[in-house]
Amino acid sequence: MSKYDFSDLKDKVCVVTGGCGVIGTTFTEALIEEGLKVAIIDYKKGRCEECSREKARKNNLPVLCLTANVLSEQELTEAKEKVNGEFGKVDILINGAGGNSPKATTANEFLNEENMNDLSKSFFGLDLDGFKHVFDLNFLGTVLPTMVFAKDMIGRGGTILNISSMNSYRPLTKIPAYSAAKASINNLTEWLAVHFAKVNVRVNAIAPGFFLTNQNRFLMIDEKTGELSPRGKKIFSGIPMERFGEPEDLVGTLLFLLSDISKYVTGVIIPVDGGFNAYSGV
Repeated sequence: MSKYDFSDLKDKVCVVTGGCGVIGTTFTEALIEEGLKVAIIDYKKGRCEECSREKARKNNLPVLCLTANVLSEQELTEAKEKVNGEFGKVDILINGAGGNSPKATTANEFLNEENMNDLSKSFFGLDLDGFKHVFDLNFLGTVLPTMVFAKDMIGRGGTILNISSMNSYRPLTKIPAYSAAKASINNLTEWLAVHFAKVNVRVNAIAPGFFLTNQNRFLMIDEKTGELSPRGKKIFSGIPMERFGEPEDLVGTLLFLLSDISKYVTGVIIPVDGGFNAYSGV
């Protein structure tokens, strides 16, 4: 067996928030295949139970389903107690919960002379509660699980993986809350990496490019025609590899960052984006 494989991950205890989402599902399946003990956290009880049962059946391995809101410290603490009782102390935390909302999205890309008389479709018309929800879900929804689950890693070592976005590098029009939250994730990832460096806890992030998910489909696909929307076409034209990402495209980077192969890597945010971040458009 090569020393440059992912065998060191086997039997480690991994908590995945948002583990029943599009990307979270792919992550958990990959981790189960590598022999990790996976605990899925999802805010919908029925969905969590269904997706964990399916994963356990497919892989013939135990998968723990835990229902908790990533914005509730009490619910996360109760979930941690169940993980500790079932699997032992947490070795790996993947902060996968997040998403956007139409309530935190502007109708217009730009404020200009033609639309300035209707500010409701601009920044000024954003629903503040919607903005706060999106920011809190993505940012505090990473802070709180880290506060709860990373305690198991102190004195033992461990790995934390956050989920950033292309929006963290260059904010997209229309989605200010999501962009700001993901930019904050980058800064938090670097801060935590430094803070935890002397206790052997590594903190990194993946910044996915453009993947069609339930959260962004309403922006990328024309509901009536099923074709790319004008916005979707604009995004697609900025991807040098000329395709949207598939969740499986993230797995190699995931396993690299979690395993000892990257044991000297901490505080980095790796784009997995088909070249979007590198492309100037000309």
